[in-house]
Amino acid sequence: MPPEHESPLQSLTATNVVIVAGKGGVGKTTVTAVIARAASRDGRRVLVVEFDGKPTLNRLLDGEGQNGPGSVEVVHISAADALNEYLREHGFARIAKRLNKSGVIDMVGTAAPGIDDVVVLGKVKSYERSGNYDFIVVDGPAAGHAITFLTSATGLANAVQSGPVRAQSDEVIELLTDVERCQVVLVTLPETTPVNEVVETAFALEDNVGIQLGPVVINGVDTGVPLPSIKSVAAARQALSADAAGALSDAAAFRRSRRAMERAEVSRLSEELPLEQITLPAKLVAGLTATDIDSLADHLLGLNDVSGVEGD
Repeated sequence: MPPEHESPLQSLTATNVVIVAGKGGVGKTTVTAVIARAASRDGRRVLVVEFDGKPTLNRLLDGEGQNGPGSVEVVHISAADALNEYLREHGFARIAKRLNKSGVIDMVGTAAPGIDDVVVLGKVKSYERSGNYDFIVVDGPAAGHAITFLTSATGLANAVQSGPVRAQSDEVIELLTDVERCQVVLVTLPETTPVNEVVETAFALEDNVGIQLGPVVINGVDTGVPLPSIKSVAAARQALSADAAGALSDAAAFRRSRRAMERAEVSRLSEELPLEQITLPAKLVAGLTATDIDSLADHLLGLNDVSGVEGD
């Protein structure tokens, strides 16, 4: 496995903008919140950008201030609102008003493929240029949409020769391809299917977008307490009922098997995708809270060691 930095946050915050992407269910939004919280605790003015309109990030980042060093602000951007604002800013206020009244502004993205993604990324670019924030974390689309989302500007630039749409596309491309301004952080789980998909996504992004890839965050790694040895389980059989001892033995065997599988997948990921890896431990709770996010942020700040997973 590639070595982790003493403070993993250093590599995650090496650019002004980080776009977090990953297959649905791997904890992309959780990782976004953890990176934002760790960056704010490191003294940065952090902006979190979310596209789906879900309140999850507000809940996970509850309690942060809104101004100055160490603050986190969450903004929700919809393609329709971003397009409406874009039209108004470029002298098409009357058209925007009519589109809103007729309810067809959402259809513009269908009529001009990629424009909705470009105007959304244009908002991110505007936030980055404003100077109001030290660091911007984008809760990006699922891995399947990430490629089209990030290639939309190139597609429009190739289709439009001049005008504000071309200028917007060029500026977005400039942001995405500047290795000092922007990088993509991919999230996966230590499981076969997510690892397969993150490898495919990484190569597709490098080939089709030319965007800088940051570390891969491996979420939900079993770094729990040491498991009882076979000898201790055997000894427990004499102190416990047969059913209880059998359940203990089965649970320990399952966890050993699970940890062995995770180690194998992490090793395979290292071989197939030569990027730095950052691990986050599994939180065995029904629903994460802001306290859990703060605990996970400790790992990015180098306050806890999660680099090893216990052997058999």
